[in-house]
Amino acid sequence: MMTILNIAAVDLGASSGRVMLATYHTEQQQISLTEMHRFKNQLHRRNGHDCWDLVYLENAIVTGLQKILQNHTALHSIGIDTWGVDYVLLDKNGDIVGDSYAYRDARTEGVMAKVQQEFGKEAIYRKTGIQFLTFNTLYQLKAMVDENPQWLPQVADFVMIPDYLNFRLTGVLNREYTNATTTQLVNVNTDNWDQDLLDYLGLPRSWFGQIRHAGRNVGQWQSGQQSVPVMSVASHDTASAVIASPLSDEYSAYLCSGTWSLMGLDRKQVCNDEQAMNANITNEGGIDGHYRILKNIMGLWLFQRLCAERNIADIPTLVQQASQETAFESLINPNDERFLNPPSMVEAIQQYCREHQQTVPENTAQLARCIFDSLAMLYRQVAEELSTLQKHPISRLHIVGGGSQNEFLNQLCADICGFDVIAGPIEASVLGNVGCQLMALDQLHTAAEFRQIVSKNFPLKRFKFRPHFVDKELFNRKWQQFQQFSK
Repeated sequence: MMTILNIAAVDLGASSGRVMLATYHTEQQQISLTEMHRFKNQLHRRNGHDCWDLVYLENAIVTGLQKILQNHTALHSIGIDTWGVDYVLLDKNGDIVGDSYAYRDARTEGVMAKVQQEFGKEAIYRKTGIQFLTFNTLYQLKAMVDENPQWLPQVADFVMIPDYLNFRLTGVLNREYTNATTTQLVNVNTDNWDQDLLDYLGLPRSWFGQIRHAGRNVGQWQSGQQSVPVMSVASHDTASAVIASPLSDEYSAYLCSGTWSLMGLDRKQVCNDEQAMNANITNEGGIDGHYRILKNIMGLWLFQRLCAERNIADIPTLVQQASQETAFESLINPNDERFLNPPSMVEAIQQYCREHQQTVPENTAQLARCIFDSLAMLYRQVAEELSTLQKHPISRLHIVGGGSQNEFLNQLCADICGFDVIAGPIEASVLGNVGCQLMALDQLHTAAEFRQIVSKNFPLKRFKFRPHFVDKELFNRKWQQFQQFSK
């Protein structure tokens, strides 16, 4: 007898969120997705800082879940994934203490360097294996302790954003492993909070609770007479996306492409030696005892900001126009901190080009081409670093997420990196969320099983490496130039 499971996957990104309904036919192992509710997510200025509106996000989630129930759909479970590093402080009554800061807020400027000097960069990396990013939770908390010490006596609990939203649905506090590891506060050897780092911050261990792995029932969401289990999924959206990446072989890499681009390997062993530290490689927690050996790349954030500034609604036409522009006319380092949250992305790109004595892109297509060429160059650089770490060339790259729809960038990536690219699925983070819920519902047991199901249910497109796509001498000159930028 065929059983149908209805699963709600809540997937929140830094610019938008959605509630998706996944229908899973257990015998045929067929999955279909239906978008039930989509909503914007954006930064809000509060008390001079960039913050999240968590009340709005919670209400939008509940609206989406109720749309499913109003459809007379029997819901079997719910799971929530979001971006990493951002957190909420709660008092003993479960109310928020202070502001819910966003990672792009400028209050952490200079904090990372101070912490590295006081605690030791090598010591932090050896303990956590997490890449150094100015907005990591470690530095956010240090800024909070220094600037808002009056909050500390009121705080009873620290939780990451998806754990907070689960708490609002169920009344139960849970600290999920994959998102906890993004804090740079979890010891990579014990998979628990690192006491030395908490002592350095002067924060009590009691705030942080027990870290638990994904794939378990957190509690129940009650809506009228209906009670629906809320499952702990891989709540960092990248962790969920990797679960749904249909990796071809042991030397394949993934690229989760969206606002951020995250390129990495799925491994059982961590890479937290000096070489990995110097390459700023991170070791974030996954499922099945695996780690995500990856690197953050600023990603399509630059392109999204360009489109917003220039009021571009027709994205495919702009991508087509960019493809017609001269290759490598202008290059930037997308990971330069000036591009994190500038007042004007256009001006930031143009100023970078002026400083590096390059042609300054003026029209929107030229700016887009500069972004795409630069991203593909950075993908190549990270791929070479990952190849060195795994002591074997990357065999192919699986691009998943919304950015996998950009066929021009996919082909550019294949040509510049020197290996084939396979694009899809688009809804990787949603699917990984669903996969974790299926494991919690005892339908599946491993990520490998789920990846086979993803490959059967969702179309993948291959972009073959073309060795002669551009003049070799020109490319080598531009590649050397880019490497100088990114030192």
